[in-house]
Amino acid sequence: MLSGIDKEKIAAAVAKAEQGTAGEIVVALAGEVSTYHETPLVWAAAVALALPPLALALGSKFLPFVIGGFAWTAVQAGAMENEIPLVLTVYAVVQAALFIVVFLISSVPAVRRRLTPGVLRRHKVERAAHHQFAALAARAHGSETGVLIFIALIDRKVQVLADAAIHRRCGDAVWVAAAQAVQRAMKAGDDPTAGIIEAVEICGADLRAHFPATGPRPEGFSTEPMEV
Repeated sequence: MLSGIDKEKIAAAVAKAEQGTAGEIVVALAGEVSTYHETPLVWAAAVALALPPLALALGSKFLPFVIGGFAWTAVQAGAMENEIPLVLTVYAVVQAALFIVVFLISSVPAVRRRLTPGVLRRHKVERAAHHQFAALAARAHGSETGVLIFIALIDRKVQVLADAAIHRRCGDAVWVAAAQAVQRAMKAGDDPTAGIIEAVEICGADLRAHFPATGPRPEGFSTEPMEV
């Protein structure tokens, strides 16, 4: 998906948006910010722990096929003392098998993405965006007028962050509008270039309004989108 982004158009949009302002706009493109290794583990554990007792509580039909009609009939008939070790062993084997099968299925990237809760993906993207913003701020030589548009393309999440000085003047509305522009483009198709350009233009207009240029523009970050 990264290769489908028209980076030259985005770079041109950033350069145009930065004209007439002392602020800077950085576009960062990520694929998937995490492998979400917890998702297969949670789903596998949940199914393995919940399904066997639920099946037993509902009058399980699959155990006779697993442990054999004789063993299950014997348990039902009262030969419980002789069959308890067998039942417990089979129960453990069924749980282990369920865990392995569900873990393998939910580890497939497409399945894992569908099973990962949106709140977890949003949290991971927010954290990755803040880490990237902190890294850029450390290289910004005291600038307090920078904006980061962080897009996780595979996660389909956007985070727009701004330095404290501009955020105090603008509030959240402009950053929400910029993020929504990218989100709309990602929902409409696989190439969110138009949405990213719209987000850059929104941020550029706000920077020009609140932080107009006061002299020659110093050399800053490249206008090319960063891949992270």
